[in-house]
Amino acid sequence: MMTDISLIIPFLNEEENIPTLAATLDQYFASLKDLKCEVLFVDDGSSDASVDLLARAPHEAYRAKVISLSRNYGSHAALRAGMLHAEGRRITFLSADLQDPVELIEQLYVEAEKGYDIVWAMREQVDTGLFERMFSSAYGSLMRRFALSEYPQKGFDVVMFNKKVQAELNQRIEAHSSLFLQILSIGFRSSSISYHKQARKVGKSKWTLSKKVKLLIDSFVAFSYAPIRFVSVSGIVLALGGFSWASYIVFRHFLFRDLDPGWPALVSILMMGFGVTNISLGIIAEYLWRTLDSSRRREVFIVNEILQLSGDSAAAV
Repeated sequence: MMTDISLIIPFLNEEENIPTLAATLDQYFASLKDLKCEVLFVDDGSSDASVDLLARAPHEAYRAKVISLSRNYGSHAALRAGMLHAEGRRITFLSADLQDPVELIEQLYVEAEKGYDIVWAMREQVDTGLFERMFSSAYGSLMRRFALSEYPQKGFDVVMFNKKVQAELNQRIEAHSSLFLQILSIGFRSSSISYHKQARKVGKSKWTLSKKVKLLIDSFVAFSYAPIRFVSVSGIVLALGGFSWASYIVFRHFLFRDLDPGWPALVSILMMGFGVTNISLGIIAEYLWRTLDSSRRREVFIVNEILQLSGDSAAAV
């Protein structure tokens, strides 16, 4: 019998959440009697007891396995690793901290069965901190303005898609990219539902400021020409500004002869010019480095081990 739903859950040092997560999933999937489901827990380089706790937890209402990566590659790489091993007709993601309610799975599935290739879960209300909401709002605004105009107003973290979309994503495993923006840019027939994103109840979020900044840079470099356009526009503006300033100096010198020689103005102009130049070089370097990294064909992730979970026992695959 074919699997109906594959749920991919990436995690990193979530031992505080694992018992609640496993119990919640078992209780929830037991209520979905007409659906055959599997859960792929992707260990993104955890150093705590998360995997051991998963191996000892009951997984009676669904098939489950743990895909352990060789090191920490990031949540998007972990999701891609899960997609390679997902067998379900419909595939979706969920966070290990349960900020996104498990009830979304059935809601997404019901909507997808209406004939949609992709179904998004749009945030209607968010209970996260002020900084999280500010970053999400700013990120969404920038994406809609410079990358993908269809990016939802309040963002999303959950999506369900079919085997056709899975095949496209598995053929194009992009490094230093946003998986969600890649799905959004694919096209195909899509729909959406709305949900209430909850605050994290236990443990500390692994979604650090550095990871947020990296996602912002990855999203711009991978899906927008805006940074390169910024370099061109900055060069034009500086050239026009420099020409105008030089014309003004010549005009004042010959007409009024009231300008004293000095270095403050010169230093200010040089600092501004070199500052914009270095920013421009940095942007160009981002593109060049990513081109070099892509040409090396290094793996976006490496799977170290796969554990097939069954009840209270675990076996290496």
